[in-house]
Amino acid sequence: MTTPLSSTVIRVSVGSTNPVKVNAARQAFLQIFPNHTIHCEEMHAPSEVADQPMTEAETRLGAQNRAKYCYEHVSNQGMDFFVSMEGGVDQFEEGAATFAYVAIVNSDGEMMTGRSANLPLPEKVFKRLQNNEELGVVMDDLFNTDNIRQKGGAIGLFTNHAATRETVYTQALILALAPALYPEHYQSRKKKNE
Repeated sequence: MTTPLSSTVIRVSVGSTNPVKVNAARQAFLQIFPNHTIHCEEMHAPSEVADQPMTEAETRLGAQNRAKYCYEHVSNQGMDFFVSMEGGVDQFEEGAATFAYVAIVNSDGEMMTGRSANLPLPEKVFKRLQNNEELGVVMDDLFNTDNIRQKGGAIGLFTNHAATRETVYTQALILALAPALYPEHYQSRKKKNE
C-alpha cells in the first residue's frame, strides 16, 4: 500500500453527493493527514443494494460497491483515494441497531473496510424499516424534522447531537485508514486477501 505523503494535496473521490458524507471524508483525511490539503470530489456511486440495507453483510457490500465504482470511474483522474459510506440496520442480540460501513480504495486498487459503532433503535422504528421505509424518513416523521439524513441523522437525534452521522462516519474512516498510514505493518494482511 502506498501513502501519498510526498504530495501536498490528497485528492479523494467520495461516492456520494450527501454533504454529511463528503464532510466526514474531508474531516477524516484532515485528521489523518494534517499537513496536507484535502480535496474531495463528490459523485453519485450506486450501492447495488437496497436503499435501506437491513443486514451487516448488505451494508458492507453497499459501501464496497460504491468505493469500487468510484475507483473504476475516476481512477484515471489523479485521485489518491476512493471513499464511500453506507448506513444500515440489523437485529443483534441486544436488539435492533443502526451503524455504517465505510470502504476506502487507494490508488493501487487496494481496499480498506471499516465499521462504525452501533446506535440502538427503538423496536417501533425497526418495525417500520422492516416494512420498507428508510431510516431518514422514519426519523423525520418521529421527530418532525426535514431531511435529517443530510444533517445529524438518527444518531444526532437520539444522542441530542452529542454524536452525529458525520462524526460516526469520520471515526469509522479514521480507523479504516490505519493501513494507509502504516503499510509496513499490514503487509501480511494484504497477502491473505490476494
